[in-house]
Amino acid sequence: MAVTTDPTEGNGTAASPAGRPAAEATRGRMGSEGTVLNVFSHGVLVLWALMVTLPLLWAVMSAFKTDREIFTSPWALPSGLHFGAWSRAWSQAHMGEYFLNSVVVVAGSLAGTMLLGSMAAYVLARFDFPGNRFVYFLFVGGMSFPVILALVPLFFVMKNMQLLDTYHGLILVYIAYSLPFTIFFLSGFFRTLPTSVAEAALIDGASHTRTFFQVMLPMAKPGLISVGIFNFLGQWNQYLLPTVLNVGDEDKKLLPQGLVALAVSQGYKGDWSGLFAGLVMAMLPVLAAYIVFQRQVQAGLTAGALK
Repeated sequence: MAVTTDPTEGNGTAASPAGRPAAEATRGRMGSEGTVLNVFSHGVLVLWALMVTLPLLWAVMSAFKTDREIFTSPWALPSGLHFGAWSRAWSQAHMGEYFLNSVVVVAGSLAGTMLLGSMAAYVLARFDFPGNRFVYFLFVGGMSFPVILALVPLFFVMKNMQLLDTYHGLILVYIAYSLPFTIFFLSGFFRTLPTSVAEAALIDGASHTRTFFQVMLPMAKPGLISVGIFNFLGQWNQYLLPTVLNVGDEDKKLLPQGLVALAVSQGYKGDWSGLFAGLVMAMLPVLAAYIVFQRQVQAGLTAGALK
């Protein structure tokens, strides 16, 4: 008697022929979806890069043109490198004085912000004490408070303390303005640092102050650079606070105020190349700082996610 056998019976190692096309179709569909998503994401990134870089390049290009070239051929390359607009913006429009004023104020405020912010963030992140979370959320709540609502009372407080039209007055205001974000950013970063290193330093006889400045602060260098770049960007481009608090002394004006004054004067003088030169002067320090510390900024932003 003949015995028929089913090829699917036995050890079960034989695969169904109908299963291979289905699996291959699934892989092909997933591959096509990944390709479409990859092309879309790269297209968005290219579009965003063009939106950011083209206005910047156009401003730099216009700073080396004459006023006639700006109006007759705005998208063409300059016929030559005309540096007259740069000298006029630096000397005649007093952009050099405004630039130095901004350097003094931002340098002092940035140093104070990073010192006080890192110390406060370290204590809030590494020590448990009554009211810890209350103080932390008090600082975080300062980020949601619009600075425009504090301008009128801030003006009278500064006036009563005789801090109007002074460098140290602006430095103190900038520090208070930047502390909430600095503490919020650095407190989360300090929580990611290993506790064993600080404990080892304390066992070796180091004080809390020495442990912070010689052990924990160098370990937090990526986070410090990241938040320092953000604070530098915000303080360098700050316009509202110096406009309200620097009202009388022309020699104490900062670079954003000088740019606005230069832009207003263009309605009467027509020195558009000088305006573009002043604009590029204001952008160069921020671009240089980000280019130099680009890797540290990226490392600081991703350090918390790689814990």
